[in-house]
This record gives sequence, structure tokens and C-alpha cells, in this order.
Amino acid sequence: MVVLPILAGLGWWYFRQRELTSFDPAYREYAYITNGKSNSVSVIDLRTFLPVKTLRVGMDPTGVAANSKKNEVYVVNSGSANVSVIDAEHNSVVATIGVHERPYFIYVSSEGKRAYVANSGSANVSVIDLEQREVVATIGVGNSPGLARVTPDGNTVVVSNRGGDSVSLIDVRSLTVRSTISICHQPEDIAILPDSSKAFVACSGSAQVASIDLKNAKLLASLDVGKTPVNLALKPDGGELIVCNFDSDSISIIETGTDEVSGSYLIGTHPARGIVSDDNSRLYVSNLGSNAVAVYDIDMGKIVASLMAGTQPDGLALSASQNYLMVLGSASGDVTVIQKRKPRKLEPGEYGLLTMIPAGVQPNNIVVKSFMATKAQQ
Repeated sequence: MVVLPILAGLGWWYFRQRELTSFDPAYREYAYITNGKSNSVSVIDLRTFLPVKTLRVGMDPTGVAANSKKNEVYVVNSGSANVSVIDAEHNSVVATIGVHERPYFIYVSSEGKRAYVANSGSANVSVIDLEQREVVATIGVGNSPGLARVTPDGNTVVVSNRGGDSVSLIDVRSLTVRSTISICHQPEDIAILPDSSKAFVACSGSAQVASIDLKNAKLLASLDVGKTPVNLALKPDGGELIVCNFDSDSISIIETGTDEVSGSYLIGTHPARGIVSDDNSRLYVSNLGSNAVAVYDIDMGKIVASLMAGTQPDGLALSASQNYLMVLGSASGDVTVIQKRKPRKLEPGEYGLLTMIPAGVQPNNIVVKSFMATKAQQ
């Protein structure tokens, strides 16, 4: 009765050992998880899927982002109004940068030199010089700003002002607000097209997504979606935007070129987050109310798998290879690792549970950082 589980476990171990031998000795890949009620960050080695460290940070850590140009990770501590800087090579906290009241997220520019933090309790955005590790500007925006994202061309910071029903556009060169645009009610998540022409903003209070012309700083359309749109997942090619409608148990798909909602589909109970694979083919959605992750084939337009994933799954991240999906159980304090594979004997499906890893209390966000270690760290 226990032979099959044992053999399946041994099979996973064997194939994982084969994968490990293909890594360059200098290769590193870690997942960093903010634990909101433990004041900590869990570090998981994604080569072995083992926890390697728990780092103490500030109070109520929420947002986390990796620098694509240097081996650093940044954690926003909402309760202590600061940002912890993690050296990814040593997995240690090397600096703390003070910002303003109630920050929740951080966004790093593509050149890796600056980060932007919207301070929801102070109606401003902190601009951080990541080389000097200091705030170089504080820019007033609308009420209760939740998120600040930089356009891919690096020219504009788009800020959603939840309390002001507006979006602020900040000019990166002058670090001033060049325009404030009134949009729908309670704007939150932001997605920006790869060519920097448009931004889309989910308005959870009015069941709409706003389309904004960034060049001319004007509202193009207010698109009706499901109830309480909380998350936007943009296909890497920019052609379609997927909206998670928390209180409609559905996703809506927006054609970004025409600003049209092409359809809405039931996906699971209380969808919270979505992420699209790099090849634009698969959407992964964490369903907070059904303790499961839905795998949606974008081209086929249907759910192809549903997998259990901890209690109240929320944050998601894909490994660098795209073969492993990490799902945070916000209530169970763990990380479910789901493997995408070519089915083998004893592996009947394309997706399967690989392992579950303990994290801290109320894990909320996750980022993956991969890099080649310096000789001193090999």
C-alpha cells in the first residue's frame, strides 16, 4: 500500500539530482518570502528546494523586489516605514533605508539604480538611490497611494492613488508630477505595456479597469470587469491583460490594443493573484477561497489543471526555468512547490505537487533572484 508513494518520492529525488548536476557550480537561485506577522524573510534555495535562512527585517514586511542588475533584494516594512536591503550573495541584511508612513510595495527601475516606494499613509512617493542607499526625493501625489511602477522605457512612474480615485504620472528626469488623471474608484494594481504606451489600473471599488494613454496623459477607457478586480497579469508580449475578479470568482481578459474585454471566465473561489508564463501560454491563478491554484491555458481558453496549495493561497512566483511554481499559503504559513513536467511513469499529469516548505506567519509576497556567484562565494 505504501510502495507507490515511496517510489514516486524516490523518482522525484533521482530526477532532481540529475537536474542539479546540470547547474554551473556558481549558479544560485533563491526565493525570498516576506512573512508579514513574523517580521522576517524566508530564503529558499531553488536548486534544492530547502530553506536556507530566515532573515530578521522590519515590522510587517509586505512588498519585495529583486534588482536585475545587482545581487540585491529589497523588502518593504509597512509597520516600521523602512526598506531592508538584502545582499543575495551572502543572504544577509546589509542596510535599512527609512521612507514614509505605511509603504506596502517597492518597484526597481530596469537599470537597477533607483527604486520607488508609494507611502500610503503620507500621500507621497520615496525615490531611493540604490547605489548610495538613501532617499533622494520625496514626491507628493494623491491620497493613499498604493503602488508606483516605472514604465519600461524608464521615463515615467505611474502611481495609483487609492484614496483619491486618480493616477499620478511622475517624470523620472525632473522627479515632479507631470499629470494627475481622475479614473475609477479605489485604483490599486497597475500593468504597463512593454512599449510604455499605455497603463492599465484595476479599480477594486467600481469593478473596472482604467486604460490610460501615457504619452498624452489621458484616460482612454473605463472597462467593466467583474466584482473587486484586485490583480492584473499582463502577458509578456503585451497583447492581453488578465484581471483577477476577487468577488466574482472569475478572470476577465482585456485585449490591450483595442481596450476591449474579450471574455470573462470562472476560475475559482476568490482569485487573488495571477502570473503568466514567459512563453505567453499559461496563466496561474491562486484562489484564496478554495485553497487551490488554477492552471489556465490561454490559447485553448480553459482550465487544464487545478492543484491544492496550502490554506488561503496568495502570492505566486515562477522559477527561472519556468518549471516550478511557488505558491504562498497565507494562512498555513508555507510554500507549495508545483512542478511542470513531461509525464513519466507514476506521474499521470503535466503538473504535480513537488514539496511543501514551511515559511513564517502570514507569508504575503515572493520574488525569485537567480545569478552567478562571485568566486569568493563558490
